[in-house]
Amino acid sequence: MRGFSTEEFKKRTNRAQHLMQRHDLSALLLTTEPELRYFSGYLTRFWESPTRPWFLVIPASGKPIAVIPSIGAALMAQTWLDDIRTWSAPDLSDDGVSLLSDTLREITPDGARIGCPDGHETHLRMPLGDFAIVKSNLGKRRIVGDCGILRDLRMVKSDAEIQKIETACQIAGRAFARVPQIASVGTPLDQVFRRFQMLCLEEGADWVPYLAGAADAQGYDDVISPASERPLETGDVLMLDTGLVWDGYFCDFDRNWTVGAASPTVRDAHAALVDASDAAFELARPGVTAAELFEAMNSVLKRGGKGTEAGRLGHGLGMSLTEWPSLIPSDQTILQPGMVLTLEPGIEVGGKILVHEEDIVITQNSARYMSPRADPEIPEL
Repeated sequence: MRGFSTEEFKKRTNRAQHLMQRHDLSALLLTTEPELRYFSGYLTRFWESPTRPWFLVIPASGKPIAVIPSIGAALMAQTWLDDIRTWSAPDLSDDGVSLLSDTLREITPDGARIGCPDGHETHLRMPLGDFAIVKSNLGKRRIVGDCGILRDLRMVKSDAEIQKIETACQIAGRAFARVPQIASVGTPLDQVFRRFQMLCLEEGADWVPYLAGAADAQGYDDVISPASERPLETGDVLMLDTGLVWDGYFCDFDRNWTVGAASPTVRDAHAALVDASDAAFELARPGVTAAELFEAMNSVLKRGGKGTEAGRLGHGLGMSLTEWPSLIPSDQTILQPGMVLTLEPGIEVGGKILVHEEDIVITQNSARYMSPRADPEIPEL
């Protein structure tokens, strides 16, 4: 089912307000797309335009209040929100600043603390100068950090959110299964990229905002550059990594293929990557930390030499392609039921690298694969 019930948004808002009370916050000020959508259901690609700021205010009680450009009023009116305050934007002299300031003063007492996400992976999507004016308009009220409330809420998904991510994973799985139809010796890599995105759309993706990959002899050394026109050659390893979206939620996993028969080195390296992700999967359950999942994968990768230099071996997943937590040695985030994670080990192969990625969800007692688990035997094109 697309969208969410009103009850879903009420629960999210109530949980936020409970945490606000605990941290002595009279309101939350939200400015980015995932934050607004999390509480309202407001889904649009119009965020690609950086011209207009958008605001959502979570009061101490009651429904969220949208403070948005008038161009978005009709769509916002289709959500569960009914307090929608608009201005004609862009306004070069007052781009929602007065309207937002008035709203915050109206719903909070003098001396109140207003939370705004300020931790890792957050940003302020409004001009810094306008933000300074808003703060100066608030009198004795103060804008402070949100104490991690948004991070903690979004990190644990509801059953309805998990179903959307799983649908995205199923769509990507079907597209990956069709890669032999579009990739073979002589096919330019940029053509593979374009055709793979077409496969994702054919299989049901709403859009494909993220596609990375590489192809080179016996591995690759760069997995984030745009695709080149270089044709696939016998002995290449092709990797495609997609973050497609279905109903506002991402999947994020990759697959590898060899062009022609795999060398023993590549075959063994791919099997080690699958072993590493399996090791983390077997460990993943409530109470385990993100750091422990990193160590489970890295210990497998070190069997053939040194461990990873990738920085992290996975991350959270949901409304954004990458979310909290990060699977790194220093992240002591404790896993909880409802967390959706990627497992993303990487290994060095003769001066090149291979990477592998799966998507999992933490359940009450263990974990479950959301992506169709890769076979240890690397497939051949």
